[in-house]
Amino acid sequence: MVSIPAGISTPHIMIDVAQLEKNISKMANRVSSQGLKLRPHAKTHKMLEVAYRQLDAGAVGLTVATVGEALSFALQGVAKIFIAYPLWVDESQATRILELLKRSKLSIGTDSVEAVHQMSVTLGEKAAKIRLMIEIDSGHHRSGVAPQDAVAIAQAAREVGMKVQGVFTFPGHSYDPDGIDAAVNDEYKALAEATRLLRESGFEIKRISGGSSPTAALSDSSVLTEVRPGVYVFGDAQQYELGRITFDEIALSVASTVVSRHQGEANIPRRIVLDAGSKILGSDRPSWATGYGRIVECPDARIIALSEHHATVQWPEDLELPAHGTQLQVIPNHVCQAVNLVDSVLAVHPDETNEVWDVTARGLNF
Repeated sequence: MVSIPAGISTPHIMIDVAQLEKNISKMANRVSSQGLKLRPHAKTHKMLEVAYRQLDAGAVGLTVATVGEALSFALQGVAKIFIAYPLWVDESQATRILELLKRSKLSIGTDSVEAVHQMSVTLGEKAAKIRLMIEIDSGHHRSGVAPQDAVAIAQAAREVGMKVQGVFTFPGHSYDPDGIDAAVNDEYKALAEATRLLRESGFEIKRISGGSSPTAALSDSSVLTEVRPGVYVFGDAQQYELGRITFDEIALSVASTVVSRHQGEANIPRRIVLDAGSKILGSDRPSWATGYGRIVECPDARIIALSEHHATVQWPEDLELPAHGTQLQVIPNHVCQAVNLVDSVLAVHPDETNEVWDVTARGLNF
């Protein structure tokens, strides 16, 4: 992890550029060695500087969450974009999707006959240019359909002149300390079954898309053709606690300053308070997480509470409390949230030079 540059105002998100590039290269090589394609999820970083590095390392395109994110990257020359969520395309979205189609090869997720019909109505004859990806529920139970329901969606698409290119899933239940192996197995079975049924019904399925940052290294290439991890570029405290990465692999931290310190007393923890709260760290804390983030300089410390602008940190009894004004680096629990809370980040290079990277797709939630 890079050191905090002198004179930095806190709180401030910092990127260790060398580690970022190592993470990008490592995932690209790992996925390639599995015979898979990499279509990373850009909702994690929302930055052109990161996207270009991923594409230069061999990514076949980008995955995004919204039409707004897609257009943001398409306007900067990204040629292949996958909106990996089921869309309900209203007239406003249709206008922007038509603009997208002029600039990029676009694939869109769907999980209903109704959504397919809606796209046909709002996009008209241009709907035929969309590469539809049917979302399969592999156990996360958010969006997506059971494998046996994919055929009806594909048939509806064919009836209105739209092309189904493949199937995809998000094994989100891999974000559990004991759920990774089961999630990988569930992903395999659900996508294999959906693909089999669609092919038996006469559909040519070219893309079978899965993977998440916890599962990417374990994805089964006998079924999958591509994976869509996102968090891997930076890492975060959740990935660390899941055992998927080490501290040394984390490329993003929040520079913060000790603004209050207390030795503690009966029933009140020994603690410091940092000037980084939920408005820069995000507020995610899974039930299994040990706190709201981790401190680089003291991994055994625990962030026990967040307010909007402050973090309360319980400090180990056997270590001296940091002095007022000490600057510490916080690793957010969920890095995607943290990045979306700022307009720019400070990218720090190995020679200690730094530059500002804009979070170009920040806040593009529709």
